[in-house]
Amino acid sequence: MESERIDNAIKTAARELFRKYGYNKTSVAELAKKAQVAKATVYKHFQSKELILHAILMDYIKENVQDILKKSAVATDLAGFLATSILKVSRLTYTVCNEFVGWEFIRESSNAQEYLKTLSEDLEFLLLSSFIQNDAIASAVPEEKLTFLIKTSKNVVFSFAFTAVTDADVRKNFISFQKEILPYLVHATLL
Repeated sequence: MESERIDNAIKTAARELFRKYGYNKTSVAELAKKAQVAKATVYKHFQSKELILHAILMDYIKENVQDILKKSAVATDLAGFLATSILKVSRLTYTVCNEFVGWEFIRESSNAQEYLKTLSEDLEFLLLSSFIQNDAIASAVPEEKLTFLIKTSKNVVFSFAFTAVTDADVRKNFISFQKEILPYLVHATLL
């Protein structure tokens, strides 16, 4: 119980400080002070600042993915459900990475890019397991086809996150993804 309370205090402090100052500009000492624990305690619970970031991003994304899947109706329009869910999760992931880390930092830092690869793989696993737990999806779409849809969509979104220069570029890319790419990916998944 105490360990969980400390984990939560560190993650809460990290969420606030990363949003306010950014991941790169927040030190572990500042996290410890905000969480009211010793710096060594932070490292006892999380081996690195990167692992704290990973924990808060995955908690946030997992909670929101579950909410997205609950709110979307799957009963009659499986293609629409898949497209809407993938689009919402893609936007969520892009936004949360931008909010906590910043795409400029990710584009410029080899450590951030390695971290992004790990996040990407964990996100893929989270989405796949969430979709498989939905009976309507699991009975209608084989796991390998869901994997194709999730992996391809994720790769497209992450690629334009790395190439977009402005927020307007990002909006255009999401519109293009939604209207021109995603329908074909969903169609190929449901064949």
